[in-house]
Parts: sequence; C-alpha cells; structure tokens
Amino acid sequence: MTIGSSNKDATSILQGTLDMLVLRALQLQPMHGWGITERIEQWSEEVLCVGQGTLYPALYRLERQGLITSTWQTTENNRRARYYALTPAGRRHLAREIKEWHRMSRAINLVLDVVKI
Repeated sequence: MTIGSSNKDATSILQGTLDMLVLRALQLQPMHGWGITERIEQWSEEVLCVGQGTLYPALYRLERQGLITSTWQTTENNRRARYYALTPAGRRHLAREIKEWHRMSRAINLVLDVVKI
C-alpha cells in the first residue's frame, strides 16, 4: 500500500492520515524529508510508502498551519537539507488526531467484527 501513488484505494483511504503520520514521525526529533519517509516505511513494516511528491506538499501545508517549522542544516552525509520539527501547536494537534484516530478505528472495528463470516 502506498500513499500518493496511482493505487486509488490506498490513496483515498490514507490521504487524510498523511499529516498525522508526518507529525508522528517528527515527534521524536527533527528530521529531513527523506528521514521522515524512511521512518514511516520502517514503522509500518514497509506497508506504507510515502512518495516525495506527496510528502513535500504535506510538509509545506503543515508549516503554513504552524504545526511544524523548518531550518536548513547539514546532514550526516555533509549535505544541506531542510529539517522539520514539531511546534507546540503541532504536538497538541497530533495528540488530538491520535485520540480521534483511535476512536474512529475502534468504531470501525466494532462494525466489522459484529458478524464473523
């Protein structure tokens, strides 16, 4: 399953969760775009693959909303990259989104598990 690919089903279901996944990836430490992508793929056991063409518009949107900030830094490979970090507002927003995700996923699971086929 990918996010931002031609797989319409995966994209439509997961598009709304991309911001939450990006914020979650940044919760531990500031990271550059490639690191965010790698972390999401690793944590999802390679089920979720975030394309760069999907990630960067999300990062710009989150920055405009004041949920993340960015600064230019030097990577471990001695290259310049933009690093993104959560703001306090981003941390609060992420907490609310996670709570809502758990509420909704529990409700969906309840419906799906009503009748075992």
